[in-house]
Amino acid sequence: MEVLINNDLPEDNVSGYEDLIIKGFAIVSRLEGLPDSAEVSITFVDDRTIQSLNRDYRDIDAPTDVLSFPQDDGGEFGSVPGMPLMLGDIVISLPRARAQAAEYGHEADREVVYLAIHGLLHLLGYDHNEPEEQRSMREQEEKVLRELDLGRD
Repeated sequence: MEVLINNDLPEDNVSGYEDLIIKGFAIVSRLEGLPDSAEVSITFVDDRTIQSLNRDYRDIDAPTDVLSFPQDDGGEFGSVPGMPLMLGDIVISLPRARAQAAEYGHEADREVVYLAIHGLLHLLGYDHNEPEEQRSMREQEEKVLRELDLGRD
C-alpha cells in the first residue's frame, strides 16, 4: 500500500509518526486483503482547517480529530486495471490528536496512529453509528494497535 503523507503544519515534525502509520496501514491491508496497489493520503492540519472541512462537508461547525473522504464512496467506479486502487484521503488535526493523547494519558504517537487507522477503516466502509458496527471497528483498531505494540495497557 502506498501512503502519501502531507504536513500542512511546517512547524510540526510528523516524521516520527510516518513509519508507525505506514506499518499500521500494512497491517490493515493484510487483515482486509487489500491489493498492493492500494493508495491513501493523509494530511496533518490544525484545528481551524479541520473545523472548516467539518463545516463544509458534514455541516458540523466544530473542530474534530479526524475526517475521512473516500474516493469511491458509492462503489460506482471500481478499480481500473494497471492503476492504483485509490482509497481516499484522511485529514488529522495534529493539535487535537496531541491534546487527546494528554487527556487520555497515553503517548501522542498512539493517538495519531489510532486516528489514522480509524480514518482508514472508515475509507474501507467501517462505521460506528450502531453498537455492532462500533464493536467491529474497535476490534480492528485494537488488533492493529496491539501488533504495533501501541495497544491499551
